[in-house]
Amino acid sequence: MTYDAIVLAGGAARRLGGADKPALPVGGRPLLDRVLTACADATATVVVGTRRPTARPVRWALEDPPGGGPVAALDAGLRATTAELVLVLSADLPFLDPDTVRTLLAAASRGPGDGALLRDPEGRDQPLVAAYRAEPLRREAALLAAEHGHLRGLPLRALTAELRLTPVTATDPLASFDCDTWEDLAAARARIREHGSVLEQWITAAKDELGIDVDVDITTLLDVARDAAHGVARPAAPLTTFLVGYAAARAEAAGADPARAVAEASRKASELALRWAAEAQPPHPEENGSG
Repeated sequence: MTYDAIVLAGGAARRLGGADKPALPVGGRPLLDRVLTACADATATVVVGTRRPTARPVRWALEDPPGGGPVAALDAGLRATTAELVLVLSADLPFLDPDTVRTLLAAASRGPGDGALLRDPEGRDQPLVAAYRAEPLRREAALLAAEHGHLRGLPLRALTAELRLTPVTATDPLASFDCDTWEDLAAARARIREHGSVLEQWITAAKDELGIDVDVDITTLLDVARDAAHGVARPAAPLTTFLVGYAAARAEAAGADPARAVAEASRKASELALRWAAEAQPPHPEENGSG
Protein backbone atom coordinates (compact mmCIF):
# COMPACT_ATOMS: atom_id res chain seq x y z
CA MET A 1 0.00 0.00 0.00
CA THR A 2 1.45 3.36 -1.04
CA TYR A 3 1.62 6.02 1.66
CA ASP A 4 3.79 8.79 3.06
CA ALA A 5 4.61 9.11 6.74
CA ILE A 6 4.78 12.28 8.84
CA VAL A 7 6.46 12.02 12.22
CA LEU A 8 6.08 14.96 14.59
CA ALA A 9 9.33 15.26 16.55
CA GLY A 10 9.09 18.78 17.93
CA GLY A 11 7.46 20.04 21.08
CA ALA A 12 8.87 21.45 24.30
CA ALA A 13 8.67 18.20 26.36
CA ARG A 14 7.86 20.28 29.44
CA ARG A 15 7.02 17.24 31.58
CA LEU A 16 10.48 15.91 30.73
CA GLY A 17 12.16 19.12 31.77
CA GLY A 18 12.75 20.17 28.18
CA ALA A 19 14.73 17.03 27.31
CA ASP A 20 15.19 16.08 23.66
CA LYS A 21 12.41 13.49 23.83
CA PRO A 22 12.80 11.89 20.37
CA ALA A 23 16.45 11.14 21.18
CA LEU A 24 15.76 9.43 24.51
CA PRO A 25 16.63 5.72 24.25
CA VAL A 26 14.34 2.79 24.96
CA GLY A 27 15.85 -0.62 24.44
CA GLY A 28 19.07 0.99 23.22
CA ARG A 29 17.37 2.91 20.41
CA PRO A 30 16.10 6.51 20.31
CA LEU A 31 12.33 6.82 20.44
CA LEU A 32 12.35 8.44 17.00
CA ASP A 33 14.18 5.49 15.44
CA ARG A 34 11.71 3.06 16.98
CA VAL A 35 8.85 4.94 15.32
CA LEU A 36 10.70 5.11 12.01
CA THR A 37 11.10 1.32 12.07
CA ALA A 38 7.33 0.88 12.33
CA CYS A 39 6.78 2.82 9.07
CA ALA A 40 9.89 1.70 7.20
CA ASP A 41 7.93 0.90 4.03
CA ALA A 42 6.59 4.44 3.57
CA THR A 43 7.29 5.91 0.14
CA ALA A 44 8.51 9.10 1.81
CA THR A 45 9.01 9.84 5.49
CA VAL A 46 8.97 13.44 6.70
CA VAL A 47 10.14 14.22 10.21
CA VAL A 48 9.01 17.61 11.49
CA GLY A 49 11.51 18.88 14.00
CA THR A 50 15.16 19.71 14.50
CA ARG A 51 17.55 17.67 12.38
CA ARG A 52 19.28 14.81 14.17
CA PRO A 53 20.90 11.49 13.24
CA THR A 54 18.40 8.77 12.32
CA ALA A 55 18.72 5.06 11.59
CA ARG A 56 17.35 5.52 8.07
CA PRO A 57 17.15 8.46 5.65
CA VAL A 58 14.22 10.85 6.09
CA ARG A 59 13.15 14.24 4.82
CA TRP A 60 13.15 17.10 7.31
CA ALA A 61 10.66 19.89 7.75
CA LEU A 62 10.10 22.59 10.34
CA GLU A 63 6.89 24.37 11.25
CA ASP A 64 6.68 28.14 10.90
CA PRO A 65 7.34 29.48 13.43
CA PRO A 66 9.37 26.74 15.15
CA GLY A 67 7.50 25.52 18.22
CA GLY A 68 4.18 26.46 16.63
CA GLY A 69 2.35 23.39 17.89
CA PRO A 70 1.01 20.17 16.37
CA VAL A 71 -1.28 21.72 13.73
CA ALA A 72 1.49 23.91 12.34
CA ALA A 73 3.87 20.93 12.43
CA LEU A 74 1.42 18.67 10.65
CA ASP A 75 0.84 21.32 7.99
CA ALA A 76 4.60 21.55 7.43
CA GLY A 77 4.75 17.78 7.02
CA LEU A 78 1.86 17.78 4.56
CA ARG A 79 3.63 20.34 2.39
CA ALA A 80 6.51 17.87 1.97
CA THR A 81 4.36 14.85 1.00
CA THR A 82 2.57 13.83 -2.18
CA ALA A 83 0.81 10.53 -1.43
CA GLU A 84 -2.97 10.34 -1.22
CA LEU A 85 -2.65 8.54 2.11
CA VAL A 86 -0.51 9.86 4.97
CA LEU A 87 0.41 8.18 8.22
CA VAL A 88 0.73 10.68 11.07
CA LEU A 89 2.70 9.67 14.17
CA SER A 90 4.21 11.28 17.22
CA ALA A 91 7.88 10.49 17.82
CA ASP A 92 7.45 9.00 21.30
CA LEU A 93 5.77 5.63 20.62
CA PRO A 94 8.23 2.93 21.75
CA PHE A 95 5.92 -0.02 21.07
CA LEU A 96 4.33 0.97 17.78
CA ASP A 97 4.70 -1.95 15.36
CA PRO A 98 4.30 -2.45 11.59
CA ASP A 99 1.16 -4.56 12.09
CA THR A 100 -0.63 -1.65 13.75
CA VAL A 101 0.53 0.68 10.97
CA ARG A 102 -0.82 -1.71 8.32
CA THR A 103 -4.14 -2.00 10.17
CA LEU A 104 -4.54 1.79 10.25
CA LEU A 105 -3.64 2.16 6.59
CA ALA A 106 -6.05 -0.58 5.54
CA ALA A 107 -8.90 0.97 7.54
CA ALA A 108 -8.20 4.43 6.10
CA SER A 109 -7.95 3.24 2.50
CA ARG A 110 -11.06 1.06 2.41
CA GLY A 111 -13.32 3.16 4.63
CA PRO A 112 -15.78 5.77 3.36
CA GLY A 113 -14.45 8.51 5.61
CA ASP A 114 -11.35 10.66 5.86
CA GLY A 115 -9.06 8.25 7.68
CA ALA A 116 -8.59 6.00 10.69
CA LEU A 117 -7.06 6.60 14.09
CA LEU A 118 -5.98 4.33 16.91
CA ARG A 119 -8.21 3.97 19.96
CA ASP A 120 -6.24 3.17 23.10
CA PRO A 121 -7.27 0.62 25.77
CA GLU A 122 -8.92 3.41 27.82
CA GLY A 123 -11.17 4.30 24.88
CA ARG A 124 -9.36 7.51 23.91
CA ASP A 125 -8.79 8.29 20.24
CA GLN A 126 -5.20 9.06 19.24
CA PRO A 127 -5.00 11.52 16.31
CA LEU A 128 -1.20 11.23 16.31
CA VAL A 129 -1.36 7.49 15.70
CA ALA A 130 -3.51 7.69 12.59
CA ALA A 131 -3.75 7.36 8.82
CA TYR A 132 -5.49 10.15 6.91
CA ARG A 133 -6.56 10.87 3.39
CA ALA A 134 -4.29 13.77 2.56
CA GLU A 135 -6.74 16.06 0.77
CA PRO A 136 -9.30 16.39 3.60
CA LEU A 137 -6.42 17.04 5.99
CA ARG A 138 -5.01 19.76 3.73
CA ARG A 139 -8.49 21.26 3.32
CA GLU A 140 -9.03 21.54 7.07
CA ALA A 141 -5.58 23.07 7.58
CA ALA A 142 -6.30 25.66 4.89
CA LEU A 143 -9.68 26.53 6.46
CA LEU A 144 -8.08 26.97 9.88
CA ALA A 145 -5.36 29.19 8.43
CA ALA A 146 -7.97 31.34 6.69
CA GLU A 147 -10.09 31.59 9.84
CA HIS A 148 -7.29 32.39 12.30
CA GLY A 149 -4.71 33.93 10.01
CA HIS A 150 -2.16 31.35 11.23
CA LEU A 151 -1.91 27.81 12.61
CA ARG A 152 0.33 28.63 15.54
CA GLY A 153 -0.77 27.16 18.88
CA LEU A 154 -4.01 25.64 17.61
CA PRO A 155 -5.06 22.35 19.23
CA LEU A 156 -5.03 19.24 17.09
CA ARG A 157 -8.76 18.67 17.69
CA ALA A 158 -9.41 21.88 15.75
CA LEU A 159 -7.93 20.18 12.71
CA THR A 160 -9.63 16.80 13.11
CA ALA A 161 -13.03 17.82 14.51
CA GLU A 162 -14.75 17.90 11.10
CA LEU A 163 -13.07 14.80 9.71
CA ARG A 164 -14.83 11.44 9.55
CA LEU A 165 -12.37 9.11 11.20
CA THR A 166 -12.77 5.40 11.85
CA PRO A 167 -11.51 4.28 15.28
CA VAL A 168 -9.27 1.21 15.21
CA THR A 169 -8.50 -0.94 18.24
CA ALA A 170 -4.91 -2.16 18.15
CA THR A 171 -4.13 -5.84 18.60
CA ASP A 172 -1.24 -4.79 20.83
CA PRO A 173 -2.56 -2.64 23.70
CA LEU A 174 0.87 -1.01 24.01
CA ALA A 175 0.86 0.34 20.45
CA SER A 176 -0.45 3.73 21.59
CA PHE A 177 1.75 3.98 24.71
CA ASP A 178 3.67 7.25 24.61
CA CYS A 179 6.44 8.70 26.76
CA ASP A 180 5.35 12.05 28.16
CA THR A 181 7.02 11.76 31.57
CA TRP A 182 10.12 10.22 33.13
CA GLU A 183 7.81 7.63 34.71
CA ASP A 184 6.50 6.69 31.24
CA LEU A 185 10.06 6.33 29.99
CA ALA A 186 11.04 4.12 32.93
CA ALA A 187 7.96 1.95 32.36
CA ALA A 188 8.79 1.55 28.67
CA ARG A 189 12.38 0.58 29.44
CA ALA A 190 11.18 -2.01 31.96
CA ARG A 191 8.67 -3.52 29.52
CA ILE A 192 11.35 -3.87 26.84
CA ARG A 193 13.20 -6.22 29.18
CA GLU A 194 10.26 -8.43 30.04
CA HIS A 195 10.96 -12.09 29.46
CA GLY A 196 8.40 -12.60 26.71
CA SER A 197 9.66 -9.82 24.46
CA VAL A 198 13.31 -9.12 25.24
CA LEU A 199 14.77 -11.32 22.48
CA GLU A 200 12.53 -9.91 19.76
CA GLN A 201 13.26 -6.36 20.93
CA TRP A 202 17.00 -7.04 21.01
CA ILE A 203 17.05 -8.59 17.52
CA THR A 204 15.15 -5.61 16.10
CA ALA A 205 17.53 -3.17 17.79
CA ALA A 206 20.58 -5.08 16.57
CA LYS A 207 19.31 -5.20 12.97
CA ASP A 208 18.73 -1.44 13.01
CA GLU A 209 22.16 -0.80 14.49
CA LEU A 210 23.86 -3.05 11.92
CA GLY A 211 21.82 -1.72 9.01
CA ILE A 212 20.42 -5.09 7.96
CA ASP A 213 16.88 -6.14 7.12
CA VAL A 214 16.34 -9.87 7.25
CA ASP A 215 13.77 -12.04 8.96
CA VAL A 216 15.43 -13.81 11.87
CA ASP A 217 14.16 -17.22 12.92
CA ILE A 218 15.07 -16.89 16.59
CA THR A 219 14.15 -20.48 17.42
CA THR A 220 16.38 -21.89 14.67
CA LEU A 221 19.39 -19.80 15.67
CA LEU A 222 18.96 -20.67 19.35
CA ASP A 223 18.79 -24.34 18.41
CA VAL A 224 22.06 -24.01 16.48
CA ALA A 225 23.69 -22.29 19.45
CA ARG A 226 22.41 -24.98 21.82
CA ASP A 227 23.67 -27.81 19.61
CA ALA A 228 27.09 -26.19 19.29
CA ALA A 229 27.35 -25.50 23.02
CA HIS A 230 26.27 -28.97 24.10
CA GLY A 231 27.88 -30.99 21.33
CA VAL A 232 31.20 -29.16 20.99
CA ALA A 233 31.99 -26.58 23.70
CA ARG A 234 30.22 -23.60 25.21
CA PRO A 235 32.32 -20.97 23.35
CA ALA A 236 31.34 -22.70 20.09
CA ALA A 237 27.81 -21.26 20.37
CA PRO A 238 28.52 -17.57 19.58
CA LEU A 239 31.26 -18.46 17.10
CA THR A 240 28.94 -20.84 15.24
CA THR A 241 26.13 -18.31 14.99
CA PHE A 242 28.65 -15.78 13.64
CA LEU A 243 29.72 -18.26 10.98
CA VAL A 244 26.08 -18.97 10.12
CA GLY A 245 25.52 -15.27 9.58
CA TYR A 246 28.65 -14.93 7.47
CA ALA A 247 27.70 -17.91 5.31
CA ALA A 248 24.16 -16.58 4.87
CA ALA A 249 25.50 -13.16 3.84
CA ARG A 250 27.69 -14.78 1.16
CA ALA A 251 24.73 -16.79 -0.10
CA GLU A 252 22.58 -13.65 -0.23
CA ALA A 253 25.29 -11.83 -2.18
CA ALA A 254 25.15 -14.68 -4.70
CA GLY A 255 21.41 -14.16 -5.14
CA ALA A 256 19.85 -16.40 -2.47
CA ASP A 257 16.79 -15.37 -0.46
CA PRO A 258 18.13 -13.97 2.85
CA ALA A 259 15.76 -15.86 5.16
CA ARG A 260 16.29 -19.11 3.27
CA ALA A 261 20.06 -18.60 3.35
CA VAL A 262 20.00 -18.25 7.15
CA ALA A 263 17.81 -21.35 7.49
CA GLU A 264 20.08 -23.44 5.24
CA ALA A 265 23.28 -22.33 6.96
CA SER A 266 21.67 -23.02 10.34
CA ARG A 267 20.62 -26.50 9.25
CA LYS A 268 24.11 -27.40 8.10
CA ALA A 269 25.76 -26.08 11.26
CA SER A 270 23.28 -27.85 13.51
CA GLU A 271 23.73 -31.17 11.72
CA LEU A 272 27.51 -30.81 11.96
CA ALA A 273 27.27 -30.12 15.72
CA LEU A 274 25.10 -33.20 16.21
CA ARG A 275 27.55 -35.38 14.23
CA TRP A 276 30.39 -33.95 16.29
CA ALA A 277 28.55 -34.78 19.51
CA ALA A 278 27.76 -38.30 18.33
CA GLU A 279 31.48 -39.07 17.95
CA ALA A 280 31.96 -38.47 21.66
CA GLN A 281 29.74 -41.44 22.47
CA PRO A 282 31.21 -44.96 22.86
CA PRO A 283 31.15 -46.69 19.47
CA HIS A 284 28.62 -49.39 18.79
CA PRO A 285 30.05 -52.91 18.37
CA GLU A 286 29.37 -52.91 14.66
CA GLU A 287 31.42 -49.72 14.26
CA ASN A 288 34.65 -51.27 15.71
CA GLY A 289 34.22 -54.67 14.10
CA SER A 290 33.58 -56.57 17.35
CA GLY A 291 30.53 -58.62 18.03
